[in-house]
Amino acid sequence: MTSADGRARPEDQIAAIQRAAGPIADVVASGVEVVLTHGNGPQVGNLLVKNEMAAHVVPPVPLDWCGAQTQGTVGFVLLNALEARGSRVAALVTRALVDIHDPGFMNPSKPIGRYLPSAEAALMIQHGQRWEDRGERGWRRIVASPEPRAILDAPAVSALLEAGYVVVCNGGGGIPVVREPDGTLRGVEAVIDKDLGAALLAHTLDADTLVIATDVAAAVVGWGTPSARPLGEIDVAALRRLAAEGHFASGSMGPKVEAACRFAENGGRSVITSLDHIADAVHGAAGTVITSKES
Repeated sequence: MTSADGRARPEDQIAAIQRAAGPIADVVASGVEVVLTHGNGPQVGNLLVKNEMAAHVVPPVPLDWCGAQTQGTVGFVLLNALEARGSRVAALVTRALVDIHDPGFMNPSKPIGRYLPSAEAALMIQHGQRWEDRGERGWRRIVASPEPRAILDAPAVSALLEAGYVVVCNGGGGIPVVREPDGTLRGVEAVIDKDLGAALLAHTLDADTLVIATDVAAAVVGWGTPSARPLGEIDVAALRRLAAEGHFASGSMGPKVEAACRFAENGGRSVITSLDHIADAVHGAAGTVITSKES
């Protein structure tokens, strides 16, 4: 949700979301119920920069707050864009339950945000953040990336679907929360993988199809080599073998393949394709189609 050159000014984000709204509206027009999730990397990145630049004046807000803010902002822009195309839309702030004992909290390893010189990183460390020295490039913030265990607001999503709304929810994988011994919930400093969050939400809602929209028409084996080839229909076992062979990068296609496999293993059908082909993908006519049955 940025411009082609990576800029993330408000006008760039609005333009990107308006462009995405066209294919999404085509899916809605085809007669299927639609639940829409989204990433929030650039948006949270902008908030982190603002946190860092203002840290000597006001305390930085935690990552769960950043997730909530970006869900609200992106949801608002999507509401405007899809309503302009005739859809009835609701945006829902959505929480994802994680386990406080998840290994990700024991050894945080996910880098986020920009590199900072040591003096600026030291100020953020004073605010309780974890930063690591990455050599010549500077210091970088490191956070946990735990597994999502439950989408707590899925019942509200279901109610909105039954009322005839397109639902925008679970942005950025969901706002990470843990349950205290007394049953109360609290947000935590963590980042949930957006694709794994989408797969869990789709399974929780008993969806028929999970479509993962990206910038390529299909998952590709041998990416960047003369032998590169797109994948059509494939079963989970075969796709997992290709993943184990290292065909899908951990920072890009890898999480999408894993999310698609998880949903298909539970009996659904997953499709990985480009944004422009999502209407066809819903009906199995585009992209990489992943099923639980052997091809």
